Amino acid sequence: MILNDDPLVSIIVPFLNEEKFLADALDSVLEQDYSHWELLLIDDGSTDNSTFLAKNYAKKHSQKIKYYDHQNHVNKGLSPSRNLGIKKSQGEWIALLDADDVWLSDKLSTQISIIKRFPEVSMILEGSDYWYNWEDPDLKNKHIPIGAPQNRIYHPPELLYELYPLNKGAAPCPSGIMINKDACIHSGGFEESFINEYSLYEDQAFLHKFYLNEKIYVSDTSNNLYRQHSDSIVSSVHASGKYRSVRLYFLEWLLKYAKTNKTSLTKKENREVISLIRKTTLAYKYPYFYRNFYHFPSKVFQRFLNYFR
Repeated sequence: MILNDDPLVSIIVPFLNEEKFLADALDSVLEQDYSHWELLLIDDGSTDNSTFLAKNYAKKHSQKIKYYDHQNHVNKGLSPSRNLGIKKSQGEWIALLDADDVWLSDKLSTQISIIKRFPEVSMILEGSDYWYNWEDPDLKNKHIPIGAPQNRIYHPPELLYELYPLNKGAAPCPSGIMINKDACIHSGGFEESFINEYSLYEDQAFLHKFYLNEKIYVSDTSNNLYRQHSDSIVSSVHASGKYRSVRLYFLEWLLKYAKTNKTSLTKKENREVISLIRKTTLAYKYPYFYRNFYHFPSKVFQRFLNYFR
């Protein structure tokens, strides 16, 4: 049953050669107890059986599920695929679901209830259960809440100071995010320069634009399972030894964004944000300099002060 005030949610599932996991993700959408949704399957040039699988779901559920791919079935990357989904979407709200993750049945209804209580927010964030026992039942899953106080609204740029990668608080996984479509379009969508190994940070680039411009609600709920496996982009970047360069790429992008784009921050707030980004960038660009001339002297100075207390 759809109530008059139930907003349409556009669920975007980009995929590339995900025949092993895609059905699990799509079935978890079909099992939602919130029914006012559409599902957009964005094929990023798959060459395995996932194209056939996705088209079958779209054919079987033609009123709810749509299949799209890029012109000539080319592979463009995760951010361009998410942006294609946004362009094709009809909903007031957008929910992201990665093709190897799944939702619990009340994921949408829980987040929609938050939106109805706090209509001023542009994004809902929830924690995730890191899903280890999908293949080996002897392994234990790990619940990772958002690394900032929960069940409250955050104003710009509060979350930037709380969460990874500029602080230690756990950041949201894409499958736990719901976004207002108008705010999404106003932000410019996902940054399409974050391709190949840099796609590891494509969600962070998108999130930080919201941290700097929009009101965000952080929930204590966790209605998504974030599948852990060796073929994920996180695992492959770490295995290739490219993590430091990928993180530096993001930090340099963020510094340029904060310096050249109009945000909702005051001049003082923006200067403080830029200062923090520069400091963090320094640690990754010149680690020896940072360790010896930034970190070490401050410890020596603190010991000096403690000596005279």
